[in-house]
Amino acid sequence: MNKKIKLDLVGLDGNAFALMGAFQKQARREGWTQDEVKIVLDKCTSGDYDNLIITLLDHCDAEDSFDEYDYDNYDNEVYNDEL
Repeated sequence: MNKKIKLDLVGLDGNAFALMGAFQKQARREGWTQDEVKIVLDKCTSGDYDNLIITLLDHCDAEDSFDEYDYDNYDNEVYNDEL
């Protein structure tokens, strides 16, 4: 699958579950189906932490992501000082 979401992983909590949660939340906001999200998350959990990061980076586009992602209301209280 070659779909991407607008999400910059830089500055997010580096915990694997937090990263996957941020991905899932943004993908759903952008209209991804539950099956599409599951495909990516299953790939994330099919290996080690490096695999997780590579998989998420393959499906995230950081350009202009700050305009559409509401960091101040993120569930894990992630804040971005650059906003």
